[in-house]
Amino acid sequence: MISIETLKNRRNKLAQLINIPAILWSGKAPSRNFRANNYPFRASSHFLYFAGLTLENAAIYLEKGKLTLFMDNPSPDSTLWSGKMRTREGIAEEIGANDAYPMEALKSKIKGVATIAVQDRFTYQQQCQILNRSLPSIQELIDIDLELVKAIVTLRSTHDQAALKEIKKAIEVSVNAHKIGIKSTQKYSTEAEVRGAMEGYIMSQNMTCAYNSIVTINGEVLHNQTYNNSLNSGDLLLADVGAETDLGWASDITRTWPVSGHFSRSQRDIYDIVLASHDACIEAIKPGIEYREIHLLAAKIIAEGLVDLGILKGDAETLVEKDAHALFFPHGVGHLLGLDVHDMEDLGDLAGYEAGRKRSKRFGLGYLRLDRPLKAGMIVTIEPGFYQVPAILNNPNFQKKYHQDIDWDTLKQFSDVKGIRIEDDILVTQKGAEILTAKLPTQASEIENLCQA
Repeated sequence: MISIETLKNRRNKLAQLINIPAILWSGKAPSRNFRANNYPFRASSHFLYFAGLTLENAAIYLEKGKLTLFMDNPSPDSTLWSGKMRTREGIAEEIGANDAYPMEALKSKIKGVATIAVQDRFTYQQQCQILNRSLPSIQELIDIDLELVKAIVTLRSTHDQAALKEIKKAIEVSVNAHKIGIKSTQKYSTEAEVRGAMEGYIMSQNMTCAYNSIVTINGEVLHNQTYNNSLNSGDLLLADVGAETDLGWASDITRTWPVSGHFSRSQRDIYDIVLASHDACIEAIKPGIEYREIHLLAAKIIAEGLVDLGILKGDAETLVEKDAHALFFPHGVGHLLGLDVHDMEDLGDLAGYEAGRKRSKRFGLGYLRLDRPLKAGMIVTIEPGFYQVPAILNNPNFQKKYHQDIDWDTLKQFSDVKGIRIEDDILVTQKGAEILTAKLPTQASEIENLCQA
C-alpha cells in the first residue's frame, strides 16, 4: 500500500500545476465471451497514481489537493461469489479521501472538470454520459483536458521514493524469473515450457506480468507472442519478460541466450556488438542529455560493429545518417518505465516527446518512443538490438536504396542470428545512471555460465 502521505503529496503537486478540477476513472474489467467471465482487472494508471489502490468501476474527483471517492458499495449478493468485500467508507479511509459517495453522485461534479479517456468501452461510454460530452482522441485534445494531461505527464515522468520502491520490487522478481528461464532452458523442449517457468515464478510472488511475455527463438519478431516452437541446439532464445507489482508498477527486462549453452562464433560476434551499444548508452546517461542522442549513439556503435564484421560497408556516421543501421536495428533504444511498461503511452507523444517536437519520418528514427532531455528521477529502458527481419531485408525499395551499403554474402555467414536484444531498466540519478537490473548478467560468458548452472 502506498502511504496516504505520498498520495496526498502527489495530489498537492497536481494542484500546483493546474487550477481546474479533474475526474479520473479506474475502469472496468472487460468480459470474455459472456458477461460473467471477466479478464483480470487492471485499473487505469492515472487513477492508480493518485488513488493507490486497484478499485473497479470507481472514480476520483481531484481539486485543490483534495480527493473525493465515488464508487458503489458491493451488493449483498456479491459476497456469494467474491467473499467479503471492502466498503466505500473503508476504502476512502485507506487512501486518505476527504469524502466518499456513490457513483450516481458524480453527476453533481461535472461542471468545468477535466478528464482523460479510459481504454475500456464500458467506462468510456460512462464518462461521455456523465460528463455530457464526447472525449476526443489524445491527438485532438484541447483546453482543460490537454492541461490535465500535460500536468500528469510532468508528475509521472519522474518518480518519488514510493514508486521507486515498487519498481525495484518488480525488478527483483523479474531478475529471478530470467535466471530461472536461462538455467532451465536445457531441460525443456519448447518455448512454452520456458515461458511457464518464468511466469510461474512471477505468479508465485503474487505478481502478474506487466505485458505479454516474449519468449521466442524468432527474436526478429519484435513482439512475438506465440510459444509453440521447439528448442534446438543452435537456436538463440530471446525472452522479454517483466513483472508488475500488485499496485501496478512495472519492470521490463530482455535477455538473449543460446539454447545449447554456448554462443556460436557468429552469435557471439553480434551479441558483443549489441552489448557494446547497450553499455555505451548506459554510460552516457545523465540529467540533461537528450534521449535521442542516446538512441543515435546506440545506432552508431551497432553500425561500427557491423562495419568491422563486414556486414555494412562505409563510414559508421554516414551509415547512420542514411539510416542503413535501421535495416538491423529498426526500433527506438527504449522508453519511459513506471506504472505502465511503456509509461503513459496512452497519452501518445504528449508524454514521450518534449513540447514542440514531432516524430521523425526517417526510417531510423520513426519508432523512437522518447524524445526528451533526461531528468533525475526518470526511469528509462536501454534495449538496443540486432534483427534479421525478412520484411525489411527482402523489401525491394530498401534493397535498391542500400545495395552499396550491405555485403549480402557476408551477412549469410550470420544466418544463425535471427534476433538479439539486451534490455535493462535505468534510473537517472543526479550524477549519472543506476542500473536497477544489474543483478542479471549481460556479459556473454556470464550468460553461458547461467545456461550451464
